[in-house]
Amino acid sequence: MDSTTREDEAAAESAPAESARRQRTRSRLLDAAFDVFAEQGVRAASVETIAEAAGFTRGAFYSNFSSKEELFFALMDREKTTRLEQLETGVARFLTPLVGDGAAELGDAEVVEIITRILELQSDDRRWWLVQTEFQLLALRDPEIAAGFVRYQDDFYRELTETVVAALTSARRRFTIDAEEAVRVIAELCASGEARALLDGDQRRFSERLSESVPAVLLALTRPV
Repeated sequence: MDSTTREDEAAAESAPAESARRQRTRSRLLDAAFDVFAEQGVRAASVETIAEAAGFTRGAFYSNFSSKEELFFALMDREKTTRLEQLETGVARFLTPLVGDGAAELGDAEVVEIITRILELQSDDRRWWLVQTEFQLLALRDPEIAAGFVRYQDDFYRELTETVVAALTSARRRFTIDAEEAVRVIAELCASGEARALLDGDQRRFSERLSESVPAVLLALTRPV
């Protein structure tokens, strides 16, 4: 075996370990950024502060993210993945066992109960709504950030709509208006509810505050098929 082959094999063996370390570093930077953004605000937070909170140097930050904005988009992507997974888990746990192959038709009361239980699985860290709103304000003032923010939102709503429509189909219901538009209405209801909770100091859980309005709006925007 020549030296080139040995070097290639050594590099291949070290690649998974390097990838795992890089993922851990990125995860720690994202966790730290979330805390710093929530405490100091998105605009005020500095790269140095985020890196220090994560236990890294400024150089380590820039080896993983080109800017604070890129890090924030990665943070939003992680949040999107988490919330979609929570939704899919709720559908599998509370809806699928009741509808099976779609032959059973659910009454309104059952739909409300299922939605309420699914809401209970959603993340209840209201700091996210605060941080995301601040970043949206930055996007409103910066066209470059705005383009990325709109792409993120469009991707999120597209994936969210696919999951919701699949769940409704299994429950033998459909939206009475454009599906993605309906999902945006419900999502905006959740966002405005979180904003109001922050303003009012409402300490009730996410599911408690929205257990009446969200199911009611979903029923109003759908019909049995």
